[in-house]
Formats: sequence, structure tokens, C-alpha cells
Amino acid sequence: MLFAIHEQEIYAWHTIVLGVMRATERPTFESEASKLIYEYVERHGTAKRNVLLDVAPVPSDEFRSELDRLKSRGYLEEDGGTLQLALDVGAIEEHETDAGVVTIRPGRQRDFEGLIDAIRDVTSEETYVVAETIAEQLLYDEAVTRHNRVESRVFFVATIGEEVVGWTHLDLPQVSRIRETAQQTVGVKEDYRGSGIGSLLLRRGLDWAEANGFRKVYNSVPMTNDRALEFLGDHGWETEAIRRDHYTIGDEHIDEVMMAYQF
Repeated sequence: MLFAIHEQEIYAWHTIVLGVMRATERPTFESEASKLIYEYVERHGTAKRNVLLDVAPVPSDEFRSELDRLKSRGYLEEDGGTLQLALDVGAIEEHETDAGVVTIRPGRQRDFEGLIDAIRDVTSEETYVVAETIAEQLLYDEAVTRHNRVESRVFFVATIGEEVVGWTHLDLPQVSRIRETAQQTVGVKEDYRGSGIGSLLLRRGLDWAEANGFRKVYNSVPMTNDRALEFLGDHGWETEAIRRDHYTIGDEHIDEVMMAYQF
């Protein structure tokens, strides 16, 4: 059973008055100050207004104008003096599952630690190499969402209460020749598997990708990860190619199965 809680109802002021930037929209800037402000927030996940005032070397009145322009264009949103990216990634949903009521919503900077914990739980088996790489990238960036002229990524998280129990991630290249193809990962903590949460997350990511004009989503899985291969196959993914001895896990060389879902 699905209970829809639309994000615009929660962030109505932002979406109606200010607008929200689409994750497939490449940011452009009307001034160097706007570019510096946006790039700082994008790299750091969030930033305080007083910190940004030091980042952009302009008078305070010009800084306010530049910040207001970024907010009105839907690039940034502000809550209590803290700025973050204002990406349009859809609604908040609640689902009744065997594990209880699960909320699936866009991931935000406040989910950083929970995301790392969930990904580490899944990758502890050493059979989900791509997700392990994503965890390292998150730790390096210290930011959940990235959106610039080179790369973009969005997360949806599944939560029970305050705990992040699963995620789906979409890596969205900004290079024009591959902008219609996205990489997706999905994972659920071991204690919550078998309750349908993974299927809900996978579907949420696919629905978002299709709605935003992507024609194909792909994932790469070690041949030894039988559970992931079966899960993707059961949801309509197909094997496109196999790269021999691509991974080294322990003392073994393991093939990589390249799987894809086409809309």
C-alpha cells in the first residue's frame, strides 16, 4: 500500500515561489560571484550564509542579490541560514511492507552518515564493488548530492523511523553523448532484506530516470553476486556483456556482468 506525501507539500514555499532545478539541467551563471557561491555549496553539500559571504568577494548588498538570484532560479534553497542544492527529485512516499512502514524520499545532506552505514552494511560481503566505490566517493566528497557541469548524482533513501535502511543511487553523466544513460545502484541492509524494500527503491530510481529522459540504466555486478544478478533479472534487467577477470576479490579474479534496463 502506498501513501503519497508529495515533497511540494513539505517544501511548498520553495517549489511554488522559487522553483526547483531539474537534475538533468546543466547549471549556468550570470556572474562570477553566483558561480563561486553555487560551486561552494555544491562541493560541500551545505553551507552557512556567513561562510558564503567570505567565498564571494563582493559587497554584502551584491552578495544578497546574487544569492537571491540563485534561489529564485531554483539552484539553491535556504533553511535557517543554511544553503543546499534545490534539485527536483520528486515526492516523498510511504509504503507498507513486511518490515513496517517505509519512507522512500530523496536523499539529503543530513542522510550522509546513514547512507555510509547502509552502504558499508551491504558491501561488507565484498560482492558489490560499485557500491563500495560509491561509499568511498561519498567520503571523499563529503556531500550526498552533486550537480555541476561535469557530473551529477542523486540518491533516494528508504528509512524506517530515523534509520536509513536502504538506498538507490543514480550517477548522471553530463557529457552530451552519454547523457541519456545512467548508472544505478541499489542496496538494503541485511536485517531488512526480503521485505520488498529493494524492489521499491529500484523502481523509484527507474521511474525517475525514465521521467527525466534517460533511455537506459546500467549496473555492473561481480559474477559471484548471485543474489544481485537474480534480483535484477527478476525486474527485467538484461545482461549486455561480460568482462572476464575484471575484479580481484580475495585471491580470485572474478568476471563482471554488465546489466542494463532499457525504457
